[in-house]
Amino acid sequence: MSDNESDGPTKQSTEPVDNAWSLKIPTFKAEDNPHGLVEESSFATLFPKYREKYLKEVWPLVQQCVAEHHLKAELDLVEGSMVVKTTRKTWDPYIIIKSRDMIKLMARSVPFEQAKRVLQDDIGCDIIKIGNLVHKKEKFVKRRQRLIGPNGATLKSIELLTDCYVLVQGNTVSALGPYKGLQQVRDIVLETMNNVHPIYNIKALMIKRELMKDPKLANEDWSRFLPKFKNKNISKRKQPKNKKPKKEYTPFPPAQPESKIDKQLATGEYFLNKEQKQAKKQQERSVKQAEAAKKQDERRNKDFVPPTEDAPSQSRKRPAETSKVDVDALKAKLMKANKKNRS
Repeated sequence: MSDNESDGPTKQSTEPVDNAWSLKIPTFKAEDNPHGLVEESSFATLFPKYREKYLKEVWPLVQQCVAEHHLKAELDLVEGSMVVKTTRKTWDPYIIIKSRDMIKLMARSVPFEQAKRVLQDDIGCDIIKIGNLVHKKEKFVKRRQRLIGPNGATLKSIELLTDCYVLVQGNTVSALGPYKGLQQVRDIVLETMNNVHPIYNIKALMIKRELMKDPKLANEDWSRFLPKFKNKNISKRKQPKNKKPKKEYTPFPPAQPESKIDKQLATGEYFLNKEQKQAKKQQERSVKQAEAAKKQDERRNKDFVPPTEDAPSQSRKRPAETSKVDVDALKAKLMKANKKNRS
């Protein structure tokens, strides 16, 4: 290759690319923007009270880090805010956005050693809000804990598979890493809060990682290798043992129940005088007493009733003709027994 060809500008292809993630982002240098920025930009973010002590300790390191990119950082402990500003020497127009993301992450309890990685070109961040995804607080706490896993094992496996730093803090999940990994982290977090266990997505990522190693499967559909999980969301509401059938709807109100006077009018009791009513009651009482006495006698005499015996069956009786005895055989048997006793 000649010197003229190497010094010349490199041609960039405008054709569509199969794998956009494989493209390398060209580095932005100071020579690309020699005139600097026209206006001064600044971003501020608030931080909670419990972060004040940590931020006060690491703030000299933050100022030193942003000074490398010609930025200024201010910490206001009275208002509880962090501010980043551009200067006249700032030549990268996007570095102020990156520094804004850095102070946002630090406000969300991400340590400075991790947060400063956002200033790199191939590293991004994503703050996922999960507070409004689940209405009940008990369910929200359980699903958030499911994302962390026992002793943080699930969160660690997500970090290893996506090459991202993930921190669950309050109602947000902070992720920091390459853009492809951030997309995968967001999908896992949202599906976990929608009652899909993160182990399913972790298993799918592990299978995809193994399939990437095989060049024969580069142009094939991977859906046949990935696990398919059915959502078995069965209602746990207990059904009543005896279900009452629904009555057929009628626009008319139900009939009014009969009163005591209506019942007396129907039976003719209403027109009886006092003596007749007492006589009728006495008659009903005597009928009831007679029935009760009859039942009591039956119960008492129950023990004295002889049980019914079954007639003797004819099959058990042996007829006289069949019971014949062999006299000669019996004599021989007795004589043999006597001989044994004598000897």
